[in-house]
Amino acid sequence: MLTFLTVLHVVAAVFVIGPMAILPMTAMRAIRAEQGGQVAVLARSTFVFTAASLVVALLGFAVVPFVPEQYGTTLTTPWVLISIILYVVALALNLLAVVPALRSAAEHLQSAATGGQQNLTDNDYKRIAMTSGIVSLLLVAITVLMVWKP
Repeated sequence: MLTFLTVLHVVAAVFVIGPMAILPMTAMRAIRAEQGGQVAVLARSTFVFTAASLVVALLGFAVVPFVPEQYGTTLTTPWVLISIILYVVALALNLLAVVPALRSAAEHLQSAATGGQQNLTDNDYKRIAMTSGIVSLLLVAITVLMVWKP
Protein backbone atom coordinates (compact mmCIF):
# COMPACT_ATOMS: atom_id res chain seq x y z
CA MET A 1 0.00 0.00 0.00
CA LEU A 2 2.90 2.35 0.78
CA THR A 3 4.31 2.02 -2.73
CA PHE A 4 0.91 2.48 -4.37
CA LEU A 5 0.10 5.63 -2.35
CA THR A 6 3.60 7.04 -2.86
CA VAL A 7 3.34 6.53 -6.63
CA LEU A 8 -0.07 8.25 -6.66
CA HIS A 9 1.35 11.11 -4.57
CA VAL A 10 4.34 11.61 -6.88
CA VAL A 11 2.35 11.29 -10.11
CA ALA A 12 -0.26 13.74 -8.82
CA ALA A 13 2.52 16.11 -7.79
CA VAL A 14 4.05 16.03 -11.27
CA PHE A 15 0.78 16.50 -13.15
CA VAL A 16 -0.91 18.94 -10.76
CA ILE A 17 1.82 20.87 -8.96
CA GLY A 18 3.82 21.38 -12.17
CA PRO A 19 1.04 23.29 -13.94
CA MET A 20 0.21 25.12 -10.71
CA ALA A 21 3.72 26.59 -10.84
CA ILE A 22 4.08 27.10 -14.59
CA LEU A 23 0.69 28.54 -15.65
CA PRO A 24 1.22 31.97 -14.01
CA MET A 25 4.48 32.33 -15.93
CA THR A 26 2.64 31.50 -19.15
CA ALA A 27 0.03 34.09 -18.20
CA MET A 28 2.73 36.74 -17.87
CA ARG A 29 3.67 36.11 -21.49
CA ALA A 30 -0.01 36.48 -22.47
CA ILE A 31 -0.18 39.75 -20.50
CA ARG A 32 2.81 41.11 -22.39
CA ALA A 33 1.09 40.09 -25.64
CA GLU A 34 -2.09 41.83 -24.39
CA GLN A 35 -4.20 38.67 -24.80
CA GLY A 36 -6.86 39.25 -22.17
CA GLY A 37 -8.92 36.18 -23.05
CA GLN A 38 -5.89 33.92 -22.73
CA VAL A 39 -5.00 35.50 -19.38
CA ALA A 40 -8.55 34.83 -18.14
CA VAL A 41 -8.28 31.16 -19.14
CA LEU A 42 -4.89 30.88 -17.45
CA ALA A 43 -6.24 32.54 -14.28
CA ARG A 44 -9.05 29.98 -14.14
CA SER A 45 -6.62 27.12 -14.88
CA THR A 46 -4.24 28.32 -12.17
CA PHE A 47 -7.12 28.35 -9.70
CA VAL A 48 -8.22 24.83 -10.71
CA PHE A 49 -4.73 23.35 -10.48
CA THR A 50 -4.08 25.09 -7.17
CA ALA A 51 -7.32 23.70 -5.75
CA ALA A 52 -6.51 20.27 -7.20
CA SER A 53 -3.16 20.38 -5.42
CA LEU A 54 -5.10 19.57 -2.26
CA VAL A 55 -5.37 16.02 -3.66
CA VAL A 56 -1.56 15.83 -3.66
CA ALA A 57 -1.53 16.96 -0.02
CA LEU A 58 -4.20 14.42 0.94
CA LEU A 59 -2.25 11.64 -0.76
CA GLY A 60 0.81 12.76 1.20
CA PHE A 61 -1.15 12.52 4.43
CA ALA A 62 -2.35 9.07 3.35
CA VAL A 63 1.24 7.86 2.87
CA VAL A 64 2.47 8.76 6.37
CA PRO A 65 0.66 6.01 8.36
CA PHE A 66 2.11 3.34 6.05
CA VAL A 67 5.75 4.38 6.44
CA PRO A 68 7.59 1.68 8.45
CA GLU A 69 8.26 2.64 12.07
CA GLN A 70 12.00 2.20 11.57
CA TYR A 71 12.06 5.46 9.62
CA GLY A 72 10.32 7.36 12.42
CA THR A 73 8.30 9.47 9.98
CA THR A 74 5.21 11.15 11.40
CA LEU A 75 3.41 14.38 10.64
CA THR A 76 5.59 16.07 13.28
CA THR A 77 8.87 14.93 11.73
CA PRO A 78 10.63 18.24 10.98
CA TRP A 79 10.99 17.82 7.20
CA VAL A 80 7.35 16.70 6.89
CA LEU A 81 6.08 19.54 9.07
CA ILE A 82 8.18 22.14 7.22
CA SER A 83 6.88 20.77 3.89
CA ILE A 84 3.29 21.10 5.09
CA ILE A 85 3.86 24.68 6.22
CA LEU A 86 5.58 25.63 2.94
CA TYR A 87 2.73 24.05 0.97
CA VAL A 88 0.09 25.98 2.93
CA VAL A 89 1.98 29.21 2.27
CA ALA A 90 2.30 28.39 -1.46
CA LEU A 91 -1.39 27.50 -1.67
CA ALA A 92 -2.40 30.72 0.09
CA LEU A 93 -0.13 32.88 -2.10
CA ASN A 94 -1.54 31.36 -5.27
CA LEU A 95 -5.17 31.66 -4.17
CA LEU A 96 -4.93 35.06 -2.47
CA ALA A 97 -2.41 36.90 -4.64
CA VAL A 98 -1.59 35.25 -7.97
CA VAL A 99 -5.09 34.24 -9.11
CA PRO A 100 -6.72 37.59 -8.17
CA ALA A 101 -3.90 39.50 -9.93
CA LEU A 102 -4.33 37.33 -13.03
CA ARG A 103 -8.09 37.95 -12.99
CA SER A 104 -7.53 41.68 -12.61
CA ALA A 105 -5.03 41.72 -15.48
CA ALA A 106 -7.46 39.76 -17.67
CA GLU A 107 -10.30 42.18 -16.92
CA HIS A 108 -8.15 45.20 -17.71
CA LEU A 109 -6.86 43.70 -20.94
CA GLN A 110 -10.33 42.63 -22.07
CA SER A 111 -11.71 46.07 -21.23
CA ALA A 112 -9.01 47.69 -23.33
CA ALA A 113 -9.76 45.32 -26.21
CA THR A 114 -13.42 46.41 -26.24
CA GLY A 115 -12.58 50.09 -26.31
CA GLY A 116 -12.50 50.72 -22.57
CA GLN A 117 -9.59 52.12 -20.69
CA GLN A 118 -6.65 49.87 -20.09
CA ASN A 119 -5.89 50.19 -16.39
CA LEU A 120 -3.41 47.34 -16.25
CA THR A 121 -0.75 48.58 -13.92
CA ASP A 122 2.77 47.41 -13.42
CA ASN A 123 1.60 46.40 -9.94
CA ASP A 124 -0.58 43.58 -11.30
CA TYR A 125 2.28 42.27 -13.43
CA LYS A 126 4.84 42.66 -10.65
CA ARG A 127 2.55 40.95 -8.13
CA ILE A 128 2.06 38.00 -10.48
CA ALA A 129 5.77 37.75 -11.24
CA MET A 130 6.96 38.10 -7.67
CA THR A 131 4.35 35.96 -5.98
CA SER A 132 4.35 33.16 -8.55
CA GLY A 133 8.15 33.13 -8.33
CA ILE A 134 7.96 32.73 -4.56
CA VAL A 135 5.38 29.94 -4.99
CA SER A 136 7.71 28.15 -7.40
CA LEU A 137 10.62 28.46 -4.98
CA LEU A 138 8.47 27.09 -2.15
CA LEU A 139 7.46 24.13 -4.31
CA VAL A 140 11.11 23.47 -5.16
CA ALA A 141 11.98 23.58 -1.43
CA ILE A 142 9.21 21.08 -0.71
CA THR A 143 10.54 18.77 -3.44
CA VAL A 144 14.06 18.99 -1.99
CA LEU A 145 12.72 18.16 1.49
CA MET A 146 10.72 15.21 0.18
CA VAL A 147 13.74 13.74 -1.58
CA TRP A 148 16.47 14.66 0.90
CA LYS A 149 14.49 13.93 4.09
CA PRO A 150 17.07 15.63 6.38
